This record gives sequence, structure tokens and C-alpha cells, in this order.
Amino acid sequence: MSAPTPETATDSDSARASLEALRTEIAKAVVGQDPAVTGLVVALLCRGHVLLEGVPGVAKTLLVRSLAAALELDTKRVQFTPDLMPSDVTGSLVYDARTAEFSFQPGPVFTNLLLADEINRTPPKTQSSLLEAMEERQVTVDGSPRALPEPFLVAATQNPVEYEGTYPLPEAQLDRFLLKLTVPLPSRADEIHVLTRHAEGFDPRDLKAAGVRPVAGPAELEAARAAVAKVSVSPEIAGYVVDICRATRESPSLTLGVSPRGATALLSTARAWAWLTGRDYVTPDDVKALALPTLRHRIHLRPEAEMEGVTPDSVINSILAHVPVPR
Repeated sequence: MSAPTPETATDSDSARASLEALRTEIAKAVVGQDPAVTGLVVALLCRGHVLLEGVPGVAKTLLVRSLAAALELDTKRVQFTPDLMPSDVTGSLVYDARTAEFSFQPGPVFTNLLLADEINRTPPKTQSSLLEAMEERQVTVDGSPRALPEPFLVAATQNPVEYEGTYPLPEAQLDRFLLKLTVPLPSRADEIHVLTRHAEGFDPRDLKAAGVRPVAGPAELEAARAAVAKVSVSPEIAGYVVDICRATRESPSLTLGVSPRGATALLSTARAWAWLTGRDYVTPDDVKALALPTLRHRIHLRPEAEMEGVTPDSVINSILAHVPVPR
């Protein structure tokens, strides 16, 4: 691979510095969720989507809003409920009595960062309305495709505990999410920090007052994506990714392993992570670092393994421990 010119190297370094500054800005509003912040940035670099899983009250919504504010992106939020219709997400044709014509009224999906709150509370028909948007970056209404803004990311949340009145996402839709990030409860020190901020007057609805300011924008994001596309992947690393994914298909604990789309996703996220850490090539450690969030939602446990306490993360960790690492 040819060496980067000084100009492109400078653009790449500047874009990386801007995205690294996101942590500092988001930390002004959200305490102790660095892995989730990194995952969202990786998803933006890879043009992917994110499923955020965590109990209510761990700042999932605030995290997405803070990211949008720090990146100067437009964001909209949809509360998914059992009576939500597909047109409530994508938009619909509205009759204008003055002109006697139908005009398209865009839905909330026409934004840069869509927060799909509690996505598993709406029926499959409405869930599927996001499939075209997530995969094709467009929505089709009355036979006419309409392009979505760029960048476009869906950050969907779901509660891992409460299952009554929910509709589990089908495998086909889960596979459209690049990453599944778990948002844990904060540590004791972080929770004390949260309470101290609130006691000092912090208002999660007013991010400007909290000091969150834009540190990057679409231009920096596009420069970063161009730099990630130049990160080199050796044949040994490609083989390592394939071996990990093939091992999931042979695991006795699973009824469904990772598809070739999942292997492609793991390679993409590893390249983005390599670039974020300052390298222009992928190492086995990059693959390992992104294996859990990229693959955990793409495998399906056997019922007997689930009853024995096996989890998707434990299966993937076991595979990472046994698949030979290239030298």
C-alpha cells in the first residue's frame, strides 16, 4: 500500500482528534459509559446501527442525545408502543385540500440519528418499517423511494429484563444492527458522581447548560470514514475473522452461528477500532476487542445451553480462547 500524502495524513489525524474529543464532551452529560460511546462512534464510522440494551435509567437516551449534540447532528426520538404504525416512523402521504393533491409528510426517520426507544415494544409490522431504512438508507412510500440524510444511524434501545408485552426482534432484523452494546448500571463512584451533578443543578434536558458543544461534524466524520477505508487487512487477519465466525456455526451450544454478513461486520468494526487507536492496519487484538459487541446478537443459544447458564458472551469468549491467533 502506498504511503499517505502529508495532506491526507493531516486530515486523518485531525478527524481522529475530533472524534476522540467526543468522549470529553459526552462525559459532561453522561458518566462512566465509555464503551458505549466508543461503540456508537465505531458504528458511525462503519455506517452501521446500534442496539443498546440496559435497564431503564442508565442514560441510554441521554447518551444518544449527547452524541448528536457533540457531533452537531440532527436527532429525533420515537417511543415505540404496541399501537405505533409504520407510517408513524417513515412518514405518509397527506391530502392537501387547498391544492387537491397528496404531499409527502416525512416521518421521524428522516434525521441523522434516530433513537428508537424500546423497539421491542412495537409489533413486527412496525419493526420491519425500519428494515429498508437501515439497509438501503431510504424509505419507500406509495412506490416512491426517498433517500435518507447522510449520515444516518439508528440507535435502538431495549430492556433486557421486562418481556411482558414485548415483541422480540426477529433474527433478520437483529442482523441489521452492526453492534449490540450493553449499558450497565454505574459503579458506586460513578453513581455518586451522577448524584453530585444533579445536586449541583444538572438538567439532562438542557445539554447546552451542561456545556456540551459540537466538537466535530459531518465533514470530520466523512474524513474519518475515508481514513478507515484505507486501513489495511492482511490475509491472515481475514482468515482469523473467518475462523472465529465458522467456529460459532460448529458450537454445540448454538442453534445459529454467525453469517458471512456478521464476518464482514466484524472486519469493518475491527478496522474502525484500529484507526481510532492510531494504526493503519488491523491486529488480532482489534478483532478480539470488537468480537463481543459485533457478534453477540448474531448467534442463538440452544434451550438446554441457556438453562445451564450459558450466555452468548461466554460462547464467544470460549471461541476466542480456542481459535488460533495469527502471528
